[in-house]
Amino acid sequence: MAPGTACPALPALLALIGALLPGLGGAQTSVHPPEAIIPRGGSVQVNCSTSCDQRSILGLETQLTKKEVAHGANWKVFELSDVQEDSHPICFANCQKQTMASMSLTVYWFPERVELLPLPRWQPVGENFTLRCRVAGGTPRDSLFVVLLRGEEELSRQPAPVEPAEVEVTVSVLAGRDNHLANFSCRTDLDLRPRGLGLFQNISAPRQLRTFVLPETQPCLGTPRIIEVGTQWAVNCTLDGLFPAAEAKVSLTLAEQKLPSTSLYSKDSVLATANVKANAAQEGTQELACVVTLGEQDRIWKEDVTLYSFPPPSLTLSEPEVSEGTVVTVECEAQAGVVVSLSGLPPGHPAPRAQFQLNASAADHRRSFSCSAALDVAGHLLHKNQTQELRVLYGPRLDQRDCPGNWTWKEGSQQTLRCQAWGNPAPELKCHRKGDDALLPIGDLRPVKREVAGTYLCQAQSPRGVVTREVVLNVTYDQNNMVIIILVAVFVTFGALSGAAYLYNRQRKIQKYRLQKAQEAAAMKLNTPATPP
Repeated sequence: MAPGTACPALPALLALIGALLPGLGGAQTSVHPPEAIIPRGGSVQVNCSTSCDQRSILGLETQLTKKEVAHGANWKVFELSDVQEDSHPICFANCQKQTMASMSLTVYWFPERVELLPLPRWQPVGENFTLRCRVAGGTPRDSLFVVLLRGEEELSRQPAPVEPAEVEVTVSVLAGRDNHLANFSCRTDLDLRPRGLGLFQNISAPRQLRTFVLPETQPCLGTPRIIEVGTQWAVNCTLDGLFPAAEAKVSLTLAEQKLPSTSLYSKDSVLATANVKANAAQEGTQELACVVTLGEQDRIWKEDVTLYSFPPPSLTLSEPEVSEGTVVTVECEAQAGVVVSLSGLPPGHPAPRAQFQLNASAADHRRSFSCSAALDVAGHLLHKNQTQELRVLYGPRLDQRDCPGNWTWKEGSQQTLRCQAWGNPAPELKCHRKGDDALLPIGDLRPVKREVAGTYLCQAQSPRGVVTREVVLNVTYDQNNMVIIILVAVFVTFGALSGAAYLYNRQRKIQKYRLQKAQEAAAMKLNTPATPP
């Protein structure tokens, strides 16, 4: 029998019998308590009594397990035990007439299971998801409520349906960024406070929700389009507008082989980088892919890269160091498919090989030869160069351009004698004056003296020979300089003496004039007569 359901057949039958039997006056049957609520499996005592003053039959009609625990002249107490469901026991009394009274016995019990069904592993932000709470058991249903929670916040409160015994209550929730890592749960509230008991709550285990934002835009893949085999290059992949960015996973692959990479996260973006070194087995066009995964969804971008092999050309000289007059062969060669050009050789038919010969001279010493190779890779023309230097051995050289044969300098001026000898190996150069074998300083800046004038014999010597050259050094100077100096001194002295004599005679005349005036004044005083008293 379902919980909360009573069998109405027996009470109705007893009521009909009581109505048909004759009885006395107004005798009444009563029951206490008229209503009771107990936990499932509990017990309760029921007092049946009658107002009949004659001997009567008093009893309790119920399908529950009962036991009489006390009695009196017109009352009995019964104990009902192991009550599993709602019931309506009936007290009856036969006192010439049958009377009866029924009570309401309600059983309560907590739900046997309260469970929040699993949430999506990842929920897109801006889309609705459903919380489902499954409740098994629990009565009375008119006092049972199902509450869906986010943390401590109530999202929904609904009365539990009466049937069936196991029910499922749902609520739709809009996913937001604030729901990420939020805990959701469901709770049952059995509210028996209106019946004098308390509020009984059962709560499910919490479940955590993860929300995400993965934009529809594709990742941005940064890489060179052409890469030389054996070189290392950087690949990076970035995607913006992610939430939570730190949960995004990035995979970089080349030719379907995963590349070791590192990821850097900012507020709403991820940047993955990988350093790649391709091998010869990967030469050709390969697919480079970037996959960004978040919330069990992927964003993929692929690009083709071309891996090529392009070794530098081989530039050779038949002999890197030769004597003057030797024939030298210059040759440049590259791999098939490469076009080479060789300096010193006019442009010709494109080919991977070029060469020419030359008769080495002193002018070719330290001459640089260059070979340029060109390769077309996926529409890009690439170049590689190789250079070689030729060394020519030749004897010393002394010529007019580098060692002039005649120098004229003015005495006292600052001058540098420049005389350069050429040759390979470099010759040793010395200049000695004819006659006294005095050494002429070369390359030093110093004041010119008349003593260095003369004819010098400059000799350049190396293991490959000796050459000489005559160099004349003239020093000019002015021989009348001393006479001019003496005359200037005489003129200065004469001028000084003349000036002194002029000043002396002038002072003498002034003194003589003043003396004469004084004598005349004295004579005038002597010739003047005295004034009578």
